[in-house]
Amino acid sequence: MNLTFDTFRPLLPLAIVSLTTVLVMLAVAFRRNHWWNATLAVVGLNLSLITTIYLSIQSSTGAVTGLLIVDQYAYFYSIVILVAALACCTLTHAFMESYQNNKEEIYLLLLMATAGALVLVYSHHMASFFIGLELLSVPVYGMIAYTHERGRSLEAGIKYLVLSASASAFMLFGMALMYAQTGTLAFASVGEQMAETSGHLATFGVAMIIIAVLFKLSLAPFHLWTPDVYQGAPAPVGAFLATVSKVAVFAVLVRFLIETPIQYTQPLQKIFAVVAVLSIIFGNLLALTQTNIKRLLAYSSIAHFGYLLVALAAGGGTALETIHVYLLTYVLTTLGAFGVITLMSTAGDSEDADSLQHYRGLFWRRPYLTAVMTVMMLSLAGIPLTAGFIGKFYVMLTGVNTGSWDLLAAVIIGSGIGLYYYLRVMVTLYMATPGMLRHDTAENWGQRAGGLMVLGVAGLVLLVGMYPQPVLEWIRLAKPLFLH
Repeated sequence: MNLTFDTFRPLLPLAIVSLTTVLVMLAVAFRRNHWWNATLAVVGLNLSLITTIYLSIQSSTGAVTGLLIVDQYAYFYSIVILVAALACCTLTHAFMESYQNNKEEIYLLLLMATAGALVLVYSHHMASFFIGLELLSVPVYGMIAYTHERGRSLEAGIKYLVLSASASAFMLFGMALMYAQTGTLAFASVGEQMAETSGHLATFGVAMIIIAVLFKLSLAPFHLWTPDVYQGAPAPVGAFLATVSKVAVFAVLVRFLIETPIQYTQPLQKIFAVVAVLSIIFGNLLALTQTNIKRLLAYSSIAHFGYLLVALAAGGGTALETIHVYLLTYVLTTLGAFGVITLMSTAGDSEDADSLQHYRGLFWRRPYLTAVMTVMMLSLAGIPLTAGFIGKFYVMLTGVNTGSWDLLAAVIIGSGIGLYYYLRVMVTLYMATPGMLRHDTAENWGQRAGGLMVLGVAGLVLLVGMYPQPVLEWIRLAKPLFLH
């Protein structure tokens, strides 16, 4: 293979994020300055985002060695990941202002995890898949436990470390079994080699890999870690875990299913259908009793990835477009919801403002934050004129086109249950109590980066819900280079 600059040009966004990580590390070594290091991280992420958009317009695509492939599919998810990472970085700056210990290292961890997410969306080989997954996961362990003075934060970090490491061990052993039978780790070659060789080692290997992926996506029955980790993690880290981490893993899962011959992946559709129904049922039913909003969002995310798995299980011509639409709308909505929690919390407190009691009568104190949270709850519930409705509509459309009526029934029942606890949060926001303080927030909060980001996300959620056509046209271009 003739390696030139043009060969590696599609990887410029990843190179920029990696270089920014090194620069932030050097900046921390020379002088600790929270604002300067946060700004450096934001500038690097912005440069990477601009480069990704430019390369996408120029259609600079192709395979970079046998491990990575950059196409419109990868560019789409790179843009989603970089936007989410930028939002989380902005929220982290607002959140960490009052933290008394070292603040700067969290930006290093965030940048390294973002680089791992980019490697994942470029992967079309098991080796790059595992490297990207570990580069994403290991920094997140530290991010979750960063506010280690809080008992819950340290507990959440240890839980995620132990359970996630176990899932990674499952995945690595599964890859070893697959290689033992097929002699290859490339996505496109695995199915072909399994058809030509006899034995069940590769089948067991694939099963172990799927288990690890289901854990990373917090899908039932591997979802038990999710509420504890979401509750214990600092609010902006919870946003990162719910958006960047899950989007990257789901993107590489879909690419694996696309590049592998269809006769090999069809049996997995039945497994995904069962997992989708279980996730929708458990996620929504367990969210009903929650009085902690971060735990509620954790169970909600389990249900939402169940809805997303419905599209994957149903298949059909609109499945890929449905996945793109749903992940985009989910990311925007989740960033907005966690953004409000972040702006209500500070790292200097003993815990985040995550109890529903913290939000009782919020409208009378912080009307702008209340408006944003209301829009996010409506979007999560799939109410028309919000981005969430467009995502749910596409899931329904895919189910109808393929005649998957049992999966559609689960989506409808789950959405009905979800409507109750989303409305409960909204009602709490407007319930005034006697003697409560009014407008106790700083008047200029919306002029700060975190406030502007949250308002911008709320505007995008409404814009996509009311006028989705430009976004849908962009999404239709996000096709993998190898589409079987």
